Amino acid sequence: MIINTRPHVLAILLFCLSVATLYSSALHARPPVIPLANVYHEGVELEEYWVSEKLDGVRAYWDGEHLWSRGGHVYRAPDWFTEDFPSHPLDGELWSGRGTFSALSGVVRKSQPIDAEWRNVLYKVFDLPQHDQVFEDRYASLKALVEASDSHYLSLVVQRPVRDHESLMNQLEMVVDEGGEGLMLKRKASLYHGGRSDDLLKVKPYQDAEALVVGYTPGEGKYSGMMGSLLVALPSGRQFRIGTGFSDAERADPPSVGQTITFKYRGYTSTGLPRFASYLRVREDEPK
Repeated sequence: MIINTRPHVLAILLFCLSVATLYSSALHARPPVIPLANVYHEGVELEEYWVSEKLDGVRAYWDGEHLWSRGGHVYRAPDWFTEDFPSHPLDGELWSGRGTFSALSGVVRKSQPIDAEWRNVLYKVFDLPQHDQVFEDRYASLKALVEASDSHYLSLVVQRPVRDHESLMNQLEMVVDEGGEGLMLKRKASLYHGGRSDDLLKVKPYQDAEALVVGYTPGEGKYSGMMGSLLVALPSGRQFRIGTGFSDAERADPPSVGQTITFKYRGYTSTGLPRFASYLRVREDEPK
């Protein structure tokens, strides 16, 4: 291989090399795969778990410098928001209160953060990405890190034992009545690893899932001129319609084809499709 050694050619080659290196670094600058939850069912050995409230927030992984989304994008938080966070990685959610998900996602997804909006946001942490410790020990370390921090925007999610299924259901009812979304169970002896498993379980009064919008059917009667139902596709490719759960404003301006929505349902039909599916919201938690 012959390389042209003229100064301007070398300069161009070096520039291209530096751009390629930066681009490659950006492609690989992603957080590890995070733990995800399965669904709770009666019969789980609850003495193996701790329970906490399921926050209706935006999942975020702190790598010591940046807050990352599940999809591997950086949330553009103001510098003052994270300046007193620990240098150790943290796993948690950006949260601004019960029932505020839509407003919160609009705040944290902006490429140019607005200080006044971020003043109402907390980073609620529930796990410490430490792969050689069980959760019970990780939680003790996490609590110490939060207590040692001077940040007003870092907060620990409280985890506590749960006695039995009846106690769990009573706690679920209380949280939902107060405007909460549900509960989470974390296995005390579990290690921190990515992917979905029974080490993390969500407890809700209904099941929920995500689907891709692929079309519409027109409304009739009082919904004439509006959307009647969404045609959605599951990750498996199976399609079905969702016609309930929408406000009039959402029927007039429905989710766009190609957007991902979250819906709730109660079990499955004999053909394996979600039963009593009802629209919840557009899933918008990735930075713009």
